[in-house]
Amino acid sequence: MQKFSPYIGIPVMLMGLVVMLSNLLVTFPINDWLTWGAFSYPFCFLVNDLTNRYYGAKQARLAVYAGFIVGVFLSFLVGDARIAIASAIAFLSAQLLDIAIFNRLRNKIWWQAPLFSTLIASLLDSLLFFSLAFALTGLPWFSWALGDFAVKIAMGLCLLPLFKILAGKQYVLKNS
Repeated sequence: MQKFSPYIGIPVMLMGLVVMLSNLLVTFPINDWLTWGAFSYPFCFLVNDLTNRYYGAKQARLAVYAGFIVGVFLSFLVGDARIAIASAIAFLSAQLLDIAIFNRLRNKIWWQAPLFSTLIASLLDSLLFFSLAFALTGLPWFSWALGDFAVKIAMGLCLLPLFKILAGKQYVLKNS
């Protein structure tokens, strides 16, 4: 059984809090293309990619599983059950995909792994979450998914410099 790094609790709590906050914010539409949750959720990808960079894929997966539990628990406490369930499925699927892509690209130019893993996993997350949370509700879930994905692309690009600063020269070269 894999043990947690002593510092893994930080990304676990950050992921859980971002998921809970995003699940609350997604219930506040800005328009027919966007909800406020689109601006908070991309930070999960940043936390995941930094965890993967610092500790490797195995520890990142453990952080995702634990963050999943924290995020689902908090989301059920403060929000709608359908949103919490959709979020849980989308979060777990997208974050594990993010880890797999990041790990394959980790030895490339520094920006490739966080950018491509975030973009591809964000597409999966947006489609899964919005279809499961809002399909058949009469709400504009498909346009929200498109707007959400567009914001995730923009946020992924904007968060690259922050990733570079926080990752520093911490490049775990082992494939986990």
